[in-house]
Amino acid sequence: MTRTGGGEDAVVMSTGTRFARRSALRGTALLALLVSASCALLPGNRNTDDRPAVIVDTAGSFRPGLSVSIPDSLAADFTQLQPNLNGQVGMAIMPVGGGRMTIFGDWTSGIAWSTIKVPLAIAALRHDQDERIAEEAEAAITVSDNDAAEALWQSLGDGLEAAKAVQDVLDEAGDSTTGVAGPRTRLDYTAFGQTEWTLANQVRFASRLPCLPHTFQVPALMSEITPDQAWGLGTLAGAAFKGGWGPDDDTGAYTVRQFGIVPTTSGLVAVALAAQADSGTYEDSTIIMDRIAVLLGRHLPELRGGSCPD
Repeated sequence: MTRTGGGEDAVVMSTGTRFARRSALRGTALLALLVSASCALLPGNRNTDDRPAVIVDTAGSFRPGLSVSIPDSLAADFTQLQPNLNGQVGMAIMPVGGGRMTIFGDWTSGIAWSTIKVPLAIAALRHDQDERIAEEAEAAITVSDNDAAEALWQSLGDGLEAAKAVQDVLDEAGDSTTGVAGPRTRLDYTAFGQTEWTLANQVRFASRLPCLPHTFQVPALMSEITPDQAWGLGTLAGAAFKGGWGPDDDTGAYTVRQFGIVPTTSGLVAVALAAQADSGTYEDSTIIMDRIAVLLGRHLPELRGGSCPD
């Protein structure tokens, strides 16, 4: 695994390896999943107050009255696990098509890193269906290739045009507050990757993702993430997800993020995760993500999922 430029994640692969998977496999994977149920150049905010381990947010309702129905046992188990994780963590859960989320932990907001490649890929594919763009989208999502993401960004026009195109996708999913970087500054490595994205807004975006028009290709690609990036939600059967990671400019401590869609027996659940290990390493942060995913997996049968509105 190679981490490049400003710490934003990337994996370098040969062109032949990169594009070996074909659309039929993507369609099958996504169909199975669906049937089964202002930019900031700062590191993540680290809440130091005594906020509760579990909070509920009802902003931006999509289908009022439908909640994720968190079982008491999940909240209790998370509260018990959190002090043993050796780091800051956040988890947000929301049913697909739902209007209420539950947020766990003390990590609430930070740099999006490569998770922003999901709305970027959607914007680029809507703008241009050329085969080259489809190949760049595949590389940007499945192996988190930064050069491919850069090509997608440039395909959308200049900095302001690209930022508006990505922001339009975020707005469509009910997130009008994230903001995407526009014109480059000398300090930017990858402008779109430096976007501030709260955990709440990210899980809200994920809960709308399967329901947005002209997005089928991207959630399908999220079902084909390379195995060495399949930590966290990647350990859960049937999950479609995208991760991102990068270091704090001041301390070098890595923050790891991930969001996606997970099938349950009653529908689909959107999940957003974040972790920063006390050690500051990427590896320890992904171990925390794995432990949270194990906890979530034990409680998936108890969660009420959702579906896209008719």
